[in-house]
Amino acid sequence: MVQKTFFLREPCAWALGAFFLLGCGLVQAQESDKINDGLSVPATDWPWWRGPSRNGTAASDQAPPIQWDRETNIVWKTPIAGRGYGSMCLVADKVYLATADEASGSQSVICLDRKTGRVVWSKIVHETGGMRKNEKSTAASCTPACDGQSIYVGFPNDGRLMASALGLDGQILWQTKITDYVEHQGYGASPALYQSLVIIAADTKAGGAIAGLDRTSGKIIWRRERPKVPNYPSPVILNLFGKDQLIMTGCDLVTSLNPLSGELNWEVPGATTECVTSTLSDGKHVYTSGGYPRNHMSAVLADGSGKLAWENDSRVYVPSLLIRQGTLYGVLDAGIAVAWDAASGKELWRNRLGGSVSASPVLVAGNIYAWNEAGECFVYRAKPEGFELVAKNQLGEESLSTPVICDSRIYYRCTEQVDGKRQEFLYCLGAK
Repeated sequence: MVQKTFFLREPCAWALGAFFLLGCGLVQAQESDKINDGLSVPATDWPWWRGPSRNGTAASDQAPPIQWDRETNIVWKTPIAGRGYGSMCLVADKVYLATADEASGSQSVICLDRKTGRVVWSKIVHETGGMRKNEKSTAASCTPACDGQSIYVGFPNDGRLMASALGLDGQILWQTKITDYVEHQGYGASPALYQSLVIIAADTKAGGAIAGLDRTSGKIIWRRERPKVPNYPSPVILNLFGKDQLIMTGCDLVTSLNPLSGELNWEVPGATTECVTSTLSDGKHVYTSGGYPRNHMSAVLADGSGKLAWENDSRVYVPSLLIRQGTLYGVLDAGIAVAWDAASGKELWRNRLGGSVSASPVLVAGNIYAWNEAGECFVYRAKPEGFELVAKNQLGEESLSTPVICDSRIYYRCTEQVDGKRQEFLYCLGAK
C-alpha cells in the first residue's frame, strides 16, 4: 500500500489510536505539527516558505549533517534547468521548486523525487513574459506552497502578478491575476496557505494588492489595495495575543489583517519602506527588519496599540530572522551573525562570518545553518552567551536560495560552472 500525505482544508480531523479519521476513510497517521491555520503538517514535510511554523525553525528531533563537501554526505545531485532563487517545498515523496528560462522568459515548476532526485515532471506555467531586474533577483524567486493536493506559485509576468495552481501531476488547475506589477528590484514573495485560502501579496510602485483566493477554484475571495511603493515580503500568518493574524511589513507600516476576510485588524508605523524578510513573533511582538531608505529593525507590540518596544539600525534586509527561547538570531547582509535579546533589543554578541548573505538561516536542534552567496555554510550554536562555530562547509560557487532542512536531510540549491557555463543544481545532503 502506498502511503500518502494529506493536508486538511478544514480543521475537522481527530486522532484515534494510530489513525486519523478523514471523513472518507482511515489513513495511517504520521507525527505532525498542528499549526494555527487548521492544516495538519507531517513533521517530515516542509510545505511552504520557511517551513511548517513559517519561522525557519526545523523539527528538533532530527540529525542533519554538519559537515559536507563534493564527496561527503551527498545523497543525490540533480541539475536544474534555468535560473531561480526561490526555495523548495517538500510534501510526501516529492520536492517542488520554480525556475525560469532567461532567454525565452518562460517560468516553470519542477517536481523531483525526494528519495532519488529524479525529475518527475517539469511544467511551463508561462511560455514568455518572465520579469526580473536586479542581478540578485530572478523571474522565479517565489517558493511554491503545497497542501498535499495542489501546488501554488506566484510569478511576475508581462506586467502582472499571476497566481497559479498545479495538480500533483503538473497540470495547471487555474490561473488568476492578482494585480498589475511594475518591476523595481524583483519579486520574491511566496504564497501562504490558511484554511481554504491561498494568500498572495504583491507590493509595487504602481499600487499593489494582497488577496485571498479559494484554493480549489482560484476565485478571489477578498482583496485589499496596498500603498504605491515597492516592497517584497511574503505574507505571514502568526498567532498573536491568541488570535490568528495575517502580517505584512514594509511600506513604512506594520499591517495586521484577518486572514479569512482581509479585514483590517490594525495598522501602525514601525517598519521602513522596503522590506524583504518574513517577519516572526514571540506571540506578543512583531519583529520587523528592512533596508531602504534606511536600515531598520524593530519590535512592535501586536495588540494594535502601535507601541514600539525597541528599534535599531541593523541591516537585516534580505535574510530573515530566527527566534529561540527569548533570543533573536540574524545574519546581516554583510555576512555578520548577530544575537539580540528579543524583549529589549539589546545586542548580545556579533561575529563576522564572511561574504555577502541573501539566503535566510535555518535553525535545527540548537544549531543555526547560515549560507553566504559564495556557497559557504557556517554552522554555529544558537545560544545567547556567545558565538560558537561548529563547522564550515563549501559547496557550489553561488548560493542565494534558502536551503530546507527536513527529515535529517538538507536540500540545497546552488550554482556551479560546468564547461564554462552557469548551471544550477539541487543537492540532497545527508547520511546515505
